[in-house]
Amino acid sequence: MSVDPLAEITAAIPHRPPMLLLDEIVARDETSIRCRRTFREDEFFVQGHYPGNPIVPGVILCECAAQAAAVLLASIVGDAPGVPVLTRIQDARFKRIVRPGETVEIEAHLEERLANAFFVTAKVSVGTSSAVRVQLSCALAPSET
Repeated sequence: MSVDPLAEITAAIPHRPPMLLLDEIVARDETSIRCRRTFREDEFFVQGHYPGNPIVPGVILCECAAQAAAVLLASIVGDAPGVPVLTRIQDARFKRIVRPGETVEIEAHLEERLANAFFVTAKVSVGTSSAVRVQLSCALAPSET
């Protein structure tokens, strides 16, 4: 029996293609998660970024980190009402270009929780090479039903 690697992700966060930017959860514990994503040449965000020299936009790499953090936070808050949303991106450092065809590993670690505010550090890497390091703040927002 094959298991859908996206099932756990889509159960945790509301993102769906084409904005679902995680392919699988590789590992996790109580305060951290590691996910993976392989970027394709036909992704909408690389079509014009840049013609003849496609590069995955840095904002997309930050969104990968935010989605990994949201999956982690969903497991921490359990059945609490609301959905984790990004409230701040701080100290984003872009260290390496990521191109279509490359696989990134996204690590997110919960540094602190204050009520419904969560502070996360994240790293996006290709192999052993760091592409992005960023600090994220998230909060639980009410879900519209």
